[in-house]
Amino acid sequence: MSAPNATWLLFDFGNPGTVVEWHAIDDRVMGGISSSRLRHDLAGHATFEGTVSLERNGGFASIRSTPADRGKPGAQTCFIEARATGKRFKLNLLTNDAFDSINYQASFAPSANWQMLRIPLSTFRATFRGREVQGAPTLDPARIRQVGLMISERQAGAFALEVRRIGLA
Repeated sequence: MSAPNATWLLFDFGNPGTVVEWHAIDDRVMGGISSSRLRHDLAGHATFEGTVSLERNGGFASIRSTPADRGKPGAQTCFIEARATGKRFKLNLLTNDAFDSINYQASFAPSANWQMLRIPLSTFRATFRGREVQGAPTLDPARIRQVGLMISERQAGAFALEVRRIGLA
């Protein structure tokens, strides 16, 4: 699972089986009607896609990996190789196996061309159900158990985020 340059490759979506480790958690959990999925593309990446609806107090779509030991002691950065057009997304890191717990989130807006985005772990903010948690412990990269992708911020309509890989460095 490791890659060169002291990185820890968490997900390589060139492998079709990697998408099986992910499941959708959309605003349906609170009565909304948004929907999303992660699918493998034969071009060698995954696509997080769906539709965000603001109806019935909705407004977000997300996917999350199954819990596993995904941490890297001493990591400073989370990287994601991705592309999309015109939308902002959030990368979520969780330090436990619970369904409903603190998410450490950072926003990113990839361009239409493939790019490697490097997000300092120090910029991830502790949130719970979309609200920042004051006084929460800082993210411990050694304890990461789940990884997620999300679209929110009232960005209604269809979306697609293509991802080649996610890791820590």
